[in-house]
Amino acid sequence: MKRVLLASNNAHKVAEFRQLFELHGVSDATIYTPSELGIVCDPPEDAPTYAGNALRKARAFAAAARAAGFADLWVLADDSGLEVEALGGRPGVHSARYHHAAPNGDGCAALLHELRDVPTEQRHARFRCVLAAIGPDSSEQLVSGTCEGFIAPTARGQGGFGFDPVFIPRGETRTLAEMTPTEKHRISHRGAAIRALLTAWAQRGHSARA
Repeated sequence: MKRVLLASNNAHKVAEFRQLFELHGVSDATIYTPSELGIVCDPPEDAPTYAGNALRKARAFAAAARAAGFADLWVLADDSGLEVEALGGRPGVHSARYHHAAPNGDGCAALLHELRDVPTEQRHARFRCVLAAIGPDSSEQLVSGTCEGFIAPTARGQGGFGFDPVFIPRGETRTLAEMTPTEKHRISHRGAAIRALLTAWAQRGHSARA
């Protein structure tokens, strides 16, 4: 059985990862949050790339786990963001900071305000996710996933988190926040990255249940 530490203190991300593992048939893997193991770690996310931030978090949490006596854990970290073409790829790697800096912490409203004069056909965007996985043997893997779409004219839906209420995936009419978790995970950037990770584990001979 794989014991996986999610290198995140974000409750929304933790919930999504647990749903994704179950959706992809790895429900017998044991997934832990830092708080469940008494691990306190909050590394800065100031690298210029998603990969840099994901690796920084994975390495910091792996070191904290070993220091706490958990040497058998896989550590999984992600960094993700929304890239809006009309904004030159912003907010991108700074997506979390964009939310925090927005009035009332409402990044969706701030984004819609920035795009208020941008016509629908020029509101192309993508979600991007990079996952970093560190094994008990200190081996490192990086995988990524994307979800193409565009920014809706208004925020819609109560599900998901972050920019989900304003992002409509390509081929859809609903925002991610209007979808069920299963519908979202089948097409999301994080879902694509998890599938890439499971494929990489299988190719390296690491059963998802090993």
